[in-house]
Amino acid sequence: MTRLGAVRTHPSAALLAGQGIVVVAYPFLDDRFAGRAVVGVVQMAVVLVAVFAVRATSALTWVAATLGAPAMVLTVLEAAWPETGWVILTSAAFHVPFYLYVSYSMVRYLFHDDVVTRDELFATGAAFTVVAWAFAYVYAATQVIWPGSFVDHDSTGGLDWFEMLYLSFTTLTSVGLSDVQPVLDHARSLVMIEQVAGVFYVALVVARLIGLGARRRGTQG
Repeated sequence: MTRLGAVRTHPSAALLAGQGIVVVAYPFLDDRFAGRAVVGVVQMAVVLVAVFAVRATSALTWVAATLGAPAMVLTVLEAAWPETGWVILTSAAFHVPFYLYVSYSMVRYLFHDDVVTRDELFATGAAFTVVAWAFAYVYAATQVIWPGSFVDHDSTGGLDWFEMLYLSFTTLTSVGLSDVQPVLDHARSLVMIEQVAGVFYVALVVARLIGLGARRRGTQG
């Protein structure tokens, strides 16, 4: 099977793998323009794979494509001007609804029948991580609108996007490491929304798996 064929067969797995590559590669590349450009290209690929993933679901592909195309362009602009306010805000305006729609599509994908395929298992993780991606862009836009919304252990504000992604993952997973934290009320309200979303998602998936297991036992009995 070719790589393109693998993406078409298991788009959720490809999306999850692409996000993992960005997370691992970012610390090595983001301090230089060339590095930011590489990360930008990988993120563009992630957006493209996310559109492929939506195609595997019953959701509307054109919605994902309409939001994803500008998001890909804005990813490049972010790599060139990572501290420009209007670029960050415009990028968030497309990335946030795009990733939330991708997550919604995957949740529908998980619940569309009583059979859990291999790609649906990958979709369980991908749906979770794209929500973290969406909130990272929410937080990046928040600190543009309300400067000083977030701080870390050695900074008073102006945190970069990767730190926002780190905060988003620790919040969504309820780990709460607190070395990056919200300090203004607007930021804290958004963090609380993500905390609820993370707990709700885990409960939803666990309930789904338990329900399928109970139904399978009832059928066999």
